[in-house]
Amino acid sequence: MKKHILIIDDDLGIRSLLQFYLGRHYTVTAKANGLQAMLWLEKGNFPSLIIVDVNMPELGGYEFLKLIRSSGFFQDIPTVILTGSDEGDTRENFYKEGANGFMTKPFNPNVLLSQVDSLLHATPLILSNAEVK
Repeated sequence: MKKHILIIDDDLGIRSLLQFYLGRHYTVTAKANGLQAMLWLEKGNFPSLIIVDVNMPELGGYEFLKLIRSSGFFQDIPTVILTGSDEGDTRENFYKEGANGFMTKPFNPNVLLSQVDSLLHATPLILSNAEVK
């Protein structure tokens, strides 16, 4: 079964590009803003990874990330921030809120796919009791 990626971006061109490119490897659902995405999630959908834009109408990426990180159900879904702006402390603030990846637009789809693959196929580090001392 293919892993499922939720893309949230108000730019139809970006959504279409990501659906086409990532859709060759994964099942992809795209929403135009964080509010649409939250409604989709609340219907019982559970993606393997979320790619979210920062500046969107109704519910932006930062607010969306805060909502899912405070949720007991969605808090562990890996999330990649995709933004046209990397001003000031933007990247650091998103990582502090729990983002797992960060890319600025314009982006190389191959680099994004590599980051997505890495997050989806990461193996958690398991230590034996002897190593935990």
